[in-house]
Amino acid sequence: MPIKPVLSPISVLKGKIPDETSGIEVRKTICSICNPLSHCGIDAYVKDGVIIKVEGTKENPHNAGTLCAKGAANRQYIYHPDRIRTPLIKRGDRDSGEFEPISWEEALDLIADRLLRIKDESGPESVVFYAGYPKWMRPFLKRLAHSFGSPNYCSESSTCSAGALLASKLNYGVAARPEIPKSECLLVWSTNPFYSNTSAVRKLLDIMEKGIKIIEVGPLITPLTPHAHIHLRIRPGTSGALALSMAHVIIEEGLFDREFIDNWSVGFDEYRDYVQEFPPKVAAEITGVPADLIRKAARLYATTKPAAMLNGPNATVHHTNGIQNHRAITALIGLTGNFDREGGNYFVPPAYLYVANGVVTRQQEFEQPRPWEEMPPRIGEDLYPAWCKLIPEAQAIHLPFQITSQQPYPIRAVLAVGMNHRMWPGSDHMRDSLKILDFLVDVDLFMTDTARLADLILPACSSFERSELKFYPEQHVIWTSPVIKPIGESRPDVDIILDLASRLAPADSLLQKGYEECMDWILDPAGLKVANLKKFPGGYTLKEISMPPYRKYEKTGFYTPTGKMEFASTILKEAGLDPLPRYQEPALSPHSTPEVAREFPLILTTGARLPMYVHSRTFRLPWIRSLRPDPMVDINPLDAHDRDLSPGDWVELSTQRGLIRVKANLTEIVPQGTVNIYHGYPEADINQLIEPDYVDPISGYPGFKSLLCEVTKTS
Repeated sequence: MPIKPVLSPISVLKGKIPDETSGIEVRKTICSICNPLSHCGIDAYVKDGVIIKVEGTKENPHNAGTLCAKGAANRQYIYHPDRIRTPLIKRGDRDSGEFEPISWEEALDLIADRLLRIKDESGPESVVFYAGYPKWMRPFLKRLAHSFGSPNYCSESSTCSAGALLASKLNYGVAARPEIPKSECLLVWSTNPFYSNTSAVRKLLDIMEKGIKIIEVGPLITPLTPHAHIHLRIRPGTSGALALSMAHVIIEEGLFDREFIDNWSVGFDEYRDYVQEFPPKVAAEITGVPADLIRKAARLYATTKPAAMLNGPNATVHHTNGIQNHRAITALIGLTGNFDREGGNYFVPPAYLYVANGVVTRQQEFEQPRPWEEMPPRIGEDLYPAWCKLIPEAQAIHLPFQITSQQPYPIRAVLAVGMNHRMWPGSDHMRDSLKILDFLVDVDLFMTDTARLADLILPACSSFERSELKFYPEQHVIWTSPVIKPIGESRPDVDIILDLASRLAPADSLLQKGYEECMDWILDPAGLKVANLKKFPGGYTLKEISMPPYRKYEKTGFYTPTGKMEFASTILKEAGLDPLPRYQEPALSPHSTPEVAREFPLILTTGARLPMYVHSRTFRLPWIRSLRPDPMVDINPLDAHDRDLSPGDWVELSTQRGLIRVKANLTEIVPQGTVNIYHGYPEADINQLIEPDYVDPISGYPGFKSLLCEVTKTS
């Protein structure tokens, strides 16, 4: 029997070992820095009310004890000096940056007074309720907006995952995720799970070791590329042409699923005729992908059964042609008979906060207490009718235009939770629009650039300082408890929303009952109660959860106007738009605007991730920032040679709209003719170089990933 070493109290304390002598206790929670599909279980080591160490929770099936760089830096995140510790009211004009502390009661009463007055004077639609990061409070803020009477709940989903969801809904009525463990072939289209969903990568690697075939599509070389059997390295913004060409091969060679097409699709004849315009030779000229590789990839995907497709949440739709591109991509799923099939793209309705695991809840009923028909039109409804028909929120990218034009009605106030105005194309345009509001409130953890513009700032808690419900795809559930007291006077976002609800929407009886009772109401179909979840601090894996059957459309049909998969969209046709997934060049490209390309010859793509950054949230953390401290533009060595650039040279990255100063990073990760820059660096705001109206005409999504620029050496 091994002898347990005897450690001195000093050794125990220095080693941060929890026991009676050290006074260190391990408490369970989650990290919510990144998106809800990736939140990792956390073991927080707490001594005297202070977190002294964080580790991944080994028994959490999602991260199994692992943490990414962001999660490991949670102590710097929680205790950062930029944390807002008390409600603050602005003294002076919008640009003064001068704030004074104010009590919570005074702050909440002031917000209620101003918003109710605006409602009386201009209607509830003049108030916008905006949700940024984190996402856990969204159902509550959306319900508050609609109970208040405003249709204008919107979120950062206006540039994130909702565009891809819109495109999938136009085709299928729903979006279906890849059932990777049961698949034999995985078509990975413009996504890098190693950086965007690191906690899930080990499972992907396990599956790859069993021999799954990988086809990767995207302009950048990623950590997945060496594992791929085929890499289709496209010119940014040409995904639609590639997908249509793959469809051309699949149809010409009779590799499509005839039974599915004949019985469960509409518009196939028009679609088949259209894809004849994209033989691989033509697509090769458009995309830069060799014709033989297009044929090889199409055959592999169509003949390997089952096959699944993994898309990025936004990379394919961050183009001025994004929605039709994504429609062309996802049409391949139905064309090959892989929709809602075992090992294909399997539709499981989301349980709560985007996580689909077979659990049934009432989130949608909770967050939509009033039908759209009883409220005025949403922001962007006149310009983006397909968006407002299929996505249950306003289009936030149009917000600055309506603020400035006051058409079709004025926007006078914004109640924002975690807003980052740099998310918008032409971020300075959004900043200047916020300045002319009558009233701006921002709820956040940190004193951000957006918070500095606000009339009133409310301090929020991190996930370590609050309780929340968290579902995982692995059917694990956890109700967290605070592991430390809130920093200063900060409060959980939902508590703030509920306190405002008592003032702004007193007739909403459910919101008046509090967070836990609201969650009990949402969870009722699942037979779960908060009181029982609290008994398991680290959460537990649910038993006897019945996953929905495959091929559900055979009983229910598709959730489209025709009840079938639509190669030609009924909704787009009714909106006066092209019903086919027609390919068009990006609005700025060497092909569509050669006159611009003469001065700005490089294709600019932005918005890809590094593993330690998510949007702008971790740039202020010393550990994280040290990993890539300077803003850099990735440029191919051949393009760098033409410009006499060496690694680390300071350069000007310019577009027609302006320029920023960054360092040159010479790398073959980007192909010749394309440069890549990671967004979020506060001193190098790339979104300032993009026109505010450089958007997709169907979704309103910005064209972040395909425009034109030049890189010039500077002193």
